[in-house]
Formats: sequence, structure tokens, C-alpha cells
Amino acid sequence: MILINGIPDNQIAVTDRAMQYGDGCFTTMLVEHGMVRLWPFHLQRLKGTLVWLDIAEPNWEELAATVNKLAANYPEKGGIKVLISRGSGGRGYSAAGCCDTQVVVSEFTWPQQYQRWQQEGIVLGVCQQRLSHSPMLAGYKHLNRLEQVMLKREAEQQQWLDAVVLDVAGNVVESIASNIFWRKGCKVYTPSLELSGVRGVMRRHVLQLVTELDYCLEIVNSPLDNLLCADEVFITNALMALVPVNEINGITFTQRTLLGDLNKRLYTC
Repeated sequence: MILINGIPDNQIAVTDRAMQYGDGCFTTMLVEHGMVRLWPFHLQRLKGTLVWLDIAEPNWEELAATVNKLAANYPEKGGIKVLISRGSGGRGYSAAGCCDTQVVVSEFTWPQQYQRWQQEGIVLGVCQQRLSHSPMLAGYKHLNRLEQVMLKREAEQQQWLDAVVLDVAGNVVESIASNIFWRKGCKVYTPSLELSGVRGVMRRHVLQLVTELDYCLEIVNSPLDNLLCADEVFITNALMALVPVNEINGITFTQRTLLGDLNKRLYTC
């Protein structure tokens, strides 16, 4: 089912600024037992992104009601995506006078391969294409995702399930659709996202959980070689939660110590 402003529909105006300019944001959520996981984090991210983009806010209570209505359709696992557009209006790039915010909520089946990934882990490639530096938009889950489209195309051509992505300076940023963490001894690392990448909701949750454990957390600008020296690597996003990485560039990772500690505490804060 697709709901536009709370009404079942699957059409939106070709003049909508999401189509014309990628003018908006989105979030994708895991549903378990009829409830959205980490909903407060998703909501806070949507609100913060709209403030940054200066898009008129929708009725948040109505959005929550719509999300909860769709979530009730999934007694086990499912997914819900919320996309918010500035709507139609303005002249060219100018959004002056545009306040026709559009909210699109859709549901989908949870990808079954994620369960296998969680249990067995995956192998990551390393993309040759690099993420640009974009400090004005870095961290936000806006609708301009052409870099990810190109990166996914590269991964498919190489027959990778996913891949590590570097920025133009050669630092690790994330995987194509996930954030990345690694552990070396008692230190846990994850990339800084000040210039590139997306601040994932699950990343935020993991950062909170790590502070409760006996590890030292560092947010870093780090080259690929440092990642490849890790004892343990895993990737995260809201839909697949935590997925161990078994291999990158022929280098294997067999430890899951931190991953085990985190999985025991997942969704507890």
C-alpha cells in the first residue's frame, strides 16, 4: 500500500520538486511484531532534515498514525518507507512560496536475505568510484542518491553483495547502503560523516550501545588500510540491523565479539 498525505494513491505530480530536484528526504524503517523499530530516531532525523532543508513540516501526529496503521499489517517482519517532498511550486531552483509538503508512506516485504546475512556474514568489495565531499548535505538522508545508484551499479557488475565506499580523499565512509564499524582490540571505530555519507538510524543506536560497553569509541577519518587491519568488521542499517563482514579484499575477519555484545542489547535504549 502507498499513502500520499494519508490517502491511498500511487501518483504524484510531475511538477513535484522531489522529481524535479530531489528536494526532500526519506527514511526506511524495520517493522517487527506490528511495531516500528527505533521510531523516535527516525522521527527525529526526519524533523532535523526538514529544518535543515527549510521544508514546511507536515502534521507529525498524522504521520505517526499512518505509520502505525501500516505497521500493524506485519505481525512478524516488514518495512515502511517515509518520503517527504517540498511539493510543487517555486520558480526554477527557487523554493520561494512553496509550502505544499507531500508525505508518501509505503510498505514492503522485509528482504529475507538479511536473515542469512546476519547469521552467515557477507563479503564486501571495495568500490573504485569515490564519494564526493559535500559538507552542506553530508549526513542527511536527502533524496539526491545518484552517487549510490552509480555505486550499486558497480557492485552489481562485480557481483558483490555490498562494498566499502571511500571518499575522494581515500578515507572509508560507509558501504553502499549501510554504515560501517570495526574493532581493533578494545577500540571501536566508525567513519566521520562530516563531508560524505549518511548518519544512519542504526548507526546512532550502535553508538549509544557502544558507550555502555567496555570499549573505547573513536569517530575517525581513516584510510582503507586501517579498516583491513581490524579484528572485527560489521555493517549496519535500520532494515538489516547488524551484519558481520567476513572478508574485504581477500582479508578475512572471523571475530564477532563486539557484534555479540551489541546483539544482546539491540533496541534496549
